[in-house]
Amino acid sequence: MTIKSGTRILPTTVVGSYPQPDWLVDREMLSKGVPRTRLHSLWRVSNEYLQQAQDDATILAIRDMERAGIDIITDGEIRRESYSNLFANSLEGIDDKQPAIVISKAGIETPIPRVVGKIVRTHAVEVRDLQFLKANTDLPCKITLPGPFTLGKQAKDEYYRDDEEMVMDFAAAVNEEALALQAAGADIIQFDEPWLRQDPEAANRYAVKAINRALQGLTIPTAVHLCFGYAAVVKGQKPTGYSFLSGLSDSIAQQISIEAAQPKLDLGVLSDLSGKKIMLGVLDLSSHSIEDPGLVADRIRSGLKYVRAENLIPAPDCGMKYLPRHVAFGKLQALAQGAQIVRNELG
Repeated sequence: MTIKSGTRILPTTVVGSYPQPDWLVDREMLSKGVPRTRLHSLWRVSNEYLQQAQDDATILAIRDMERAGIDIITDGEIRRESYSNLFANSLEGIDDKQPAIVISKAGIETPIPRVVGKIVRTHAVEVRDLQFLKANTDLPCKITLPGPFTLGKQAKDEYYRDDEEMVMDFAAAVNEEALALQAAGADIIQFDEPWLRQDPEAANRYAVKAINRALQGLTIPTAVHLCFGYAAVVKGQKPTGYSFLSGLSDSIAQQISIEAAQPKLDLGVLSDLSGKKIMLGVLDLSSHSIEDPGLVADRIRSGLKYVRAENLIPAPDCGMKYLPRHVAFGKLQALAQGAQIVRNELG
């Protein structure tokens, strides 16, 4: 029996991505970072057969999520090199052929797209992905988009000379895509905004304004995801609190998704989001150990101290694309089983 979104207490979901098969992508290359420009060399399949191969791998991801017992699924973002670069580099006004270079504190060089003209969405980017997902499952379907604030922080502005103006045009482009996804039958749309915590000063000035512009006109459930970065990429101890979280209480998104398991987040911060549903990260993706369902249940119970059961959505901390596939599947099984333990207790 299909359980529609919102009708089951503690519905489980994924943040977005699921591991891509070794025969589809060069996972050694993938492990080097999170590309912001297109990285065509990542794909092991020639362009002639790439869409067919991506479709097949997407079906594998869908079936894994179904078999694991997850209630609300995605397409695993199988067709993406990163969570953001596919959409970002599809927009008019972006030049990713001659990228800018940023150097991290660790001395790592990362190519990023240059903004050389007005940001405009000229065509659908993810609509076919959603249509394919819906054609291959009866479960509620979520699709993700990079949020406008993060898009602005991942590009080099050589046109606007005004960060807020540029981000608002990113927001308009995201909104057009989101409206098209809603029309195509999305059950939930999620914006990924990991950069909110990287620049809280700018976030306080215009992030919620931009997110609300990107959400304009949407009538289906919407979510905003924050995290501290992929565990496979961000090494070392993560913060135990977010520098920008309570501000999202003013957004019109109904759900806020947070990473909590690996950083052992102080869940008292959830009291600042009392009007929202919370996607709570209860799977630690920094470890290849598969959680015991009892541990997952404990993490869910911790969330229930601050969030009513009808407003809590158990999930992984972040996207799972950097994990081995058997580990990701095992963790999702533990997620589904842990949630069921707590459901049984709630009656």
